[in-house]
Amino acid sequence: MKHFTSLFIACTLACSQATAQSNDYETYEKWRIGSYGEMLSSFKDYGLNRYFKGSAGNTKKNHNEISIPRFVLEGEYKITPKWILSAEIEFESGGTGTTYEIEAQSGAENGEYETEVEKGGEVALEQFHITHLIVPAFNVRVGHMIIPVGLTNSHHEPLNFFTAARPEGATTIMASTWHETGLAFFGKFGKGLAQFDYQAMVTAGLNPNGFDSYHWVKKAKQGFLEVDNFSAPAYTARLNWSGVPGLRIGASVFFNPNAGKNADKLTTYSDLGKINVLLYSFDAQYKNKFVTARANYLSGNITETTGLTAANKYYTNKSPYSRMGPVGKRAVDWSAEIGLNLKSLFSGVKGFPTIYPFAHYNYYNPQEKCEPGLVADERNQVSLWSFGANWKPLPNLVVKADFTTRQIGTNKIFGKSQYNSENELRIGVAYQLWFAKK
Repeated sequence: MKHFTSLFIACTLACSQATAQSNDYETYEKWRIGSYGEMLSSFKDYGLNRYFKGSAGNTKKNHNEISIPRFVLEGEYKITPKWILSAEIEFESGGTGTTYEIEAQSGAENGEYETEVEKGGEVALEQFHITHLIVPAFNVRVGHMIIPVGLTNSHHEPLNFFTAARPEGATTIMASTWHETGLAFFGKFGKGLAQFDYQAMVTAGLNPNGFDSYHWVKKAKQGFLEVDNFSAPAYTARLNWSGVPGLRIGASVFFNPNAGKNADKLTTYSDLGKINVLLYSFDAQYKNKFVTARANYLSGNITETTGLTAANKYYTNKSPYSRMGPVGKRAVDWSAEIGLNLKSLFSGVKGFPTIYPFAHYNYYNPQEKCEPGLVADERNQVSLWSFGANWKPLPNLVVKADFTTRQIGTNKIFGKSQYNSENELRIGVAYQLWFAKK
């Protein structure tokens, strides 16, 4: 935490210009259609699985990968100037799409999972909501929305981070992009140094069937079944301060009380106390024409992890969940990155390209703390450095390259570990634009 504090302060004081809100309804009159997407290739010096490969950690074996992590279509339509329909559809990784059902046997409680492949490519409805604009300080939205916890979920488009792939820690311990169905209130208020914007949400909560050792709450996002359980809703709040030009500082909290009620089968955790899930984050971005810096701290706690680890271990192997335990009582992720705009530094050189060399650090651990009697896997503890550059041939197009090295089993920024390190070279292309509007 001491290392994070110094990096957070450095990033906060280093630079200046906040990014615009993604929902800027004044930039179009009736409708707009846009898209963002990423292409990624990775050249790795390690095997396919860090776990179950002996005390040395991952195997030292070269392999390369290429993929399209995501392609997203998005659109907004003003039914009236005050009522707006918005949608985002994501095509992810070119994988297979699978749905799960619980087959009723003497009542759904004892049913078995059935799997049905319905589509040849994974398609997700990332956002679908109706917004009613009332006054700048108070507006209402209902539908399927992004959960704004942490820097990555709140600003997940590919131009909002330097690394070739989304920041690893945040995408390891929770879903990215994390979206749920519910009701939200949002607005902005104040002026000068006292400028704020906020979001407050009630949505479907997490399903503890998906908690596991290596991804914490990531796979607890509902969506495997055709409907989501709403017996134990979740509550999310986010507040951003942007009183200094170029600086945005945010904090968010997510609380899901008694999440065990959201289990696929209602009696799974009936012998346990309340499974309460709390996540909280602090993040900042500071930007000017010379430099962009970001920092993020994300953590949280789960109660009753001893009991739910035991319950998940014996869950049917036909289910879509990993059943790997123990589940961490506390997880943590923190990161910081800084990039320099060489074009601004060499403004006297005609035709100099827009290039941002950058450095990125990330520490994360989905088992930062376990209940007494539960033993954490040291290989979940990851310290990661990325060094690279972003080239922007166009304002809405970026070519990314970085060298990333992970140190496994240590919580120090610098230090040695008994486990093999993991190194890779990554090259990516990403874009983000509105290509038609009226």
